[in-house]
Amino acid sequence: MDWKLELVMVPVSDVDRAKAFYIEQAGFDLLVDHSAGEDFRVVQLTPPGSACSIAVMKSPTAPGSVHGLHLVVSDIDAARAELVGRGVDASELYHFAETGQMPGPDPDRRDYNTFISFNDPDGNSWLVQEVKRTAPRV
Repeated sequence: MDWKLELVMVPVSDVDRAKAFYIEQAGFDLLVDHSAGEDFRVVQLTPPGSACSIAVMKSPTAPGSVHGLHLVVSDIDAARAELVGRGVDASELYHFAETGQMPGPDPDRRDYNTFISFNDPDGNSWLVQEVKRTAPRV
């Protein structure tokens, strides 16, 4: 049996602001914008090429509480340039070594070890990780 993660809830303080950020700046695709009454609205968005979406929903108690969501790209330099070009305050590239987090890409450009990070307007945090996937996933 396959167990597929297809939707992650991302609490925000302003759904319209979050929708604009994820579409215009992060480059996500809009799937659903649904309201049911005055107090319920869900906006579902998907990163390009992803099988998993996010749903931004207004949360008066927890906006900005989701941290460490990961996006995987095959070219992190191009991904950073795209985000910065769209106005996202993306970090510089970094990697992890025996001494901890280090600036710049992984010296050997190994999969899963070069990152950038950014936050949405509420402070929900994202990591973008480079994975070339030249070998099949196990």
